[in-house]
Amino acid sequence: MLMRTTPERLLVRLEWRVIRRLDGLLAGSYRTAHRGTGTDLVGLREYTEGDDARHIDWNVTARLNEPQLRVFTEDRELTVWLVLDRSASMTVGAPGRGKQDVLTELALVLARLFSRGGNRVGALLYDTGLHDTGLYDTGLHDTGAVRIVPPGTGRRHALRIGAELARTGGQHGTTTDLAAMLDAVAKLARRRALIVVISDFIGDGDWGRSLLRLAPRHEVVALRVIDRADDELPDVGLVVVEDAETGEQLVIDSGDPLLRARLRAGVEERDARLVAGMRRAGVPMHRIGTDADLATALIEVVVSTQLITGRRRA
Repeated sequence: MLMRTTPERLLVRLEWRVIRRLDGLLAGSYRTAHRGTGTDLVGLREYTEGDDARHIDWNVTARLNEPQLRVFTEDRELTVWLVLDRSASMTVGAPGRGKQDVLTELALVLARLFSRGGNRVGALLYDTGLHDTGLYDTGLHDTGAVRIVPPGTGRRHALRIGAELARTGGQHGTTTDLAAMLDAVAKLARRRALIVVISDFIGDGDWGRSLLRLAPRHEVVALRVIDRADDELPDVGLVVVEDAETGEQLVIDSGDPLLRARLRAGVEERDARLVAGMRRAGVPMHRIGTDADLATALIEVVVSTQLITGRRRA
């Protein structure tokens, strides 16, 4: 996204180029993965062993002289949390089409798609250097490292998320603590939710354990934004390279075959560790390149997200 492009203009363009092509993939509202937690009473049935005793209707039980259980409709509203990685490594990529630009487009499209059906969408914007923030009940919270847009609905709310993304932020100087990012949304999502993590997943921290704690309680989808510059070193002789997150600089010979082999091995090890961690947690991960067509990439994501939110329906 170019600096002169406002969230409103960007969303208009995305609605025309992307959302129109995705219409119908998010049809209607979603039910929660748990039965009987809604507020609309639909009837009574006889209590059986293993039922939640808190739902027993004691007045009817006394009249019939046998335990009767209140049965409710399922909640139809889905709460979605977008976890948006705003760390320094996300600035990599061509001007106007870097990883951060793709993240912004993904966030706007998903917020608009999900909220059109009445679902509530919130956002956690994570910048490098997450510290204890003492989380967050209402309102927009700005702690420097973490910014929270509380769940809301509608086009105006999608633009609110876009406006926060347009703000410059970030505390650079340390690598991304992926575990802290996941732990932060775990504190926010008090009820079962769909959590969409949009990141390049380049960083430190024992994020595997955090993901294993998060995934059983929520439906989690990982969108990994990638750029060719993350994995490839052009052969241009001596160059100065800088770590996007720590600022450390080194002079290297980009044509050194040993260096290039070590770089490739490191990339492969990182990717294998990431895939293994996602598989252990049962979290689907989708790769979205900065050169990809956004609508085409999102078709697979949206369809699979529907399957996730419905996989344990009764």
